[in-house]
Amino acid sequence: MLRVLVASNNPGKVKEIQDLLEGLPVEILTPKALGIELSVQEVGESYAENAALKAMSFVKKSGVLTLADDSGLEVQALGGEPGIRSARYSPKPGASDADRRKYLLERLRASPRPWMAQFKCVLALATDEGKIQFTTGECEGEIIPLERGTNGFGYDPIFLLSDHNLTMAELTTQQKNKVSHRAKAVNKMISYLEQHL
Repeated sequence: MLRVLVASNNPGKVKEIQDLLEGLPVEILTPKALGIELSVQEVGESYAENAALKAMSFVKKSGVLTLADDSGLEVQALGGEPGIRSARYSPKPGASDADRRKYLLERLRASPRPWMAQFKCVLALATDEGKIQFTTGECEGEIIPLERGTNGFGYDPIFLLSDHNLTMAELTTQQKNKVSHRAKAVNKMISYLEQHL
């Protein structure tokens, strides 16, 4: 069994990656399961830099092959915002996902619809020798003003998929794992993971 640490404390993200790697002889570990408490400052200028920062920090601490992602929502009407600041977008201290969605919609109010957008994900796989492999995934859609669906997290309830007429939060896990930005990045990463088996 290949042991892979997912450098995230977000249970939704860990579960998504776990489901996507089902069928591979891989044991997914979390920082909590290894007793690792590490807060990595996402000071990179790109998704790749932030994913690498997280992957390298956790692999150094654990010695276990580490998978980290950085992902974000890019809205055309906002010039690509929130982008790499998606998780820290709301100015409210300790903001929840709902606060971030509300703030995004407030920012968009002055712009005409449709509010075209894309989700972007960059995955970094780091070895304890300091080697990193990157894969990326993108998913096109638009932001809608009313939340729909209860699956997913983050901006999922207001992200309408271009070719499904469903929000990311209305998809079943199986559907999401075929079309999401993270699913596309993880599927590309499988060949790199297989090299370590």
